[in-house]
Amino acid sequence: MPEIELSGQEILFAEALALIVAACLFAPLFKRFGLGTVLGYLAAGVAVQTSLNISFSEHPEELLHFAEFGVVLFLFVIGLELKPSKLWEMRADIFGLGTAQLLICGAVLGVIAKFVGGLPWTAATIIGLGLALSSTALVMQTLDERQDRGAPYGRKAFSILLLQDLSIVPLLLLVALLAPSAEGASLSDGLRQVGIAVGAILGLIALGQFGLNPMFRVLANARMPEIMTAAALGVVILSALLMDAAGMSYAMGAFIAGVLLAESSYRHEIEADVEPFRGLFMGLFFIAVGLALDLDVVAANWPIIVVAAPVIMGLKAAIISAMLYFQGNSLPTSGRAGIILQQSGEFGFVLFAAAGAASLISDELSAILVAIITLTMALTPLFSLVEVFFNRARPLEEMDETYEDATGNVLMIGFGRFG
Repeated sequence: MPEIELSGQEILFAEALALIVAACLFAPLFKRFGLGTVLGYLAAGVAVQTSLNISFSEHPEELLHFAEFGVVLFLFVIGLELKPSKLWEMRADIFGLGTAQLLICGAVLGVIAKFVGGLPWTAATIIGLGLALSSTALVMQTLDERQDRGAPYGRKAFSILLLQDLSIVPLLLLVALLAPSAEGASLSDGLRQVGIAVGAILGLIALGQFGLNPMFRVLANARMPEIMTAAALGVVILSALLMDAAGMSYAMGAFIAGVLLAESSYRHEIEADVEPFRGLFMGLFFIAVGLALDLDVVAANWPIIVVAAPVIMGLKAAIISAMLYFQGNSLPTSGRAGIILQQSGEFGFVLFAAAGAASLISDELSAILVAIITLTMALTPLFSLVEVFFNRARPLEEMDETYEDATGNVLMIGFGRFG
């Protein structure tokens, strides 16, 4: 048979088709066996990498950066469902529990990296804090699939994740301060960066308070659904770019924009418009993680990776569960939160890349750490099977609302023909 030569555009479409086919095969299969769609997407990425010689496999970081838009959209949708008053109620868990988790887990993992790995304190500190971060994308996707975002353990897990997202700027500042070439000026540069980040957050809040609702009101009057969708995506991208320019994460900007729109009368329409894009890009993100797994590094250092990943997961699960239990939470809530947060997260990729560029860790060590993070993310659905024990002890939830302050004569439940 004669060889078929494809143009550059045709190759791009063929590669996109290969990713779609792999996702359609693996995601439903893994979900059917109770392993979760996330692990299915990861397996699809690994399968494409090992079986097909495509450009996405050669440069997976490009696809990974593109697919991070799924995480951005996911945080935006989460923000839409959290009113500022509700977020204020969670402040103790966010800044108290979240900070304690990051510091305690980071200290334990850093000490292990220092004395077991024989690394200098500077490198061990960054490694410990980087591995202490959990995967916002994986955890929130799992909670969403289980419809447990409002469950007690889901709220605790979200509070910890939110603090971890806020810690990206201080952690990158710490990398700059610990770098071998760092000078006294680095401290002032870092403080200036923190000031820029705070100013960007305040600017985004002001924009949301005075600009977003009038804009959506005008667009809604035009009665063009596609324009509302475009505007919603535009708000997400603008807020993400603003936070990125200030040195923070894209996801944090999208989350703030979502919170600012949480009390808007257009919230439900915006959420419905964004939801399909969120699901597609989230799946693409996990496929890209599977593609980015350096199998050569895994093959050369597999004993270290295979031992380190479950040890890290076990330590994080134990520490987080113990913290929550001694805080006064029930055993099921503490155990389930610890298990769902036991993996390392995608922000570790960013932190270790910055540490490698600053000569804090070697390129080979950075690749090993990335492989460990990816393996912990892949193992999370399997380790979550332990939650069966805590599900048995899970108490039945009772409604706290008594409706004592209800003054109307009509109580409307539901909407449409169900109302």
